[in-house]
Amino acid sequence: MEALLFYLFASLTLICGLLVVANPLTRNPVTSAMFLVLTIVSMAGLFVLLHAFFLAAVQVMVYAGAVIVLFLFVIMLLDIKSVEQKGFNPLSLFMGLLGLLAVGGMVIQSILRSNVGQGLKPQLEGATKELGVELFTHYVLAFEIMGVLLLVGMMGVILLSKKDLK
Repeated sequence: MEALLFYLFASLTLICGLLVVANPLTRNPVTSAMFLVLTIVSMAGLFVLLHAFFLAAVQVMVYAGAVIVLFLFVIMLLDIKSVEQKGFNPLSLFMGLLGLLAVGGMVIQSILRSNVGQGLKPQLEGATKELGVELFTHYVLAFEIMGVLLLVGMMGVILLSKKDLK
């Protein structure tokens, strides 16, 4: 049952994360923000499966509750309309793929260097000091990925708010 829930939450996280960036149904930024909420909630489900209830609660309260509301306020205050599809730019595609390969290479390198799965002993049942030390030593990659995801979302809002792109 736990494996089934893991695959469910992992697939929801990936699908909703993809729909944040490339939604084929609509180009509305509010829809992308709602898919970002679903991505964060499904990631909280993964934390619950890891018995990290504090992290799951913080994930939902801080990211889904506060940060996404901030994104929605910015979207609504800037009165961003649906974005029309622009022409295909091969240079942008090449640079995007190059950036994707670079980030993917860094993620794979950090996973290989981190000795994942060796000596994991879940002994952090409620102690927040030890949890903080553990989070910022062993699980810093998850926080970095979440920070990059939020940065990309903010950059998207700023890009969509510009009226004259030259």
